[in-house]
Amino acid sequence: MDRAYAEPLDVRAIAAVAHISPAHFSRCFRTVFGETPHRYLQRRRVERSMFMLRETERTVTDICFDVGFTSLGTFSRTFREIVGETPSGYRRGNGPIVAPNCVQMAHTRPRTVAPPARRSRSFG
Repeated sequence: MDRAYAEPLDVRAIAAVAHISPAHFSRCFRTVFGETPHRYLQRRRVERSMFMLRETERTVTDICFDVGFTSLGTFSRTFREIVGETPSGYRRGNGPIVAPNCVQMAHTRPRTVAPPARRSRSFG
């Protein structure tokens, strides 16, 4: 998924490589990585788009399609959920980074905010 982030996600094909069912693959993936395969892929696409927004002059729409989103609205909503601001706002506030690539990756990696914990019902 890291290498082919711009391609559509095919959980069935990935699960077949691991010789397990798609449902079991998704459960195992979430247990290990803390997010679903779909969310992981979205985050990878957003990471790549962050780089392109900082380092290129391509339009937000072009970047949206370059990283594998098929809808500008979905891209913008997902970007804002993960990064905390719109793609255009991110571009305005962040220029090219002059640092070793490993430092850039660590500094710019988006953090997904965990949803609020569910309350359990008490019957008693």
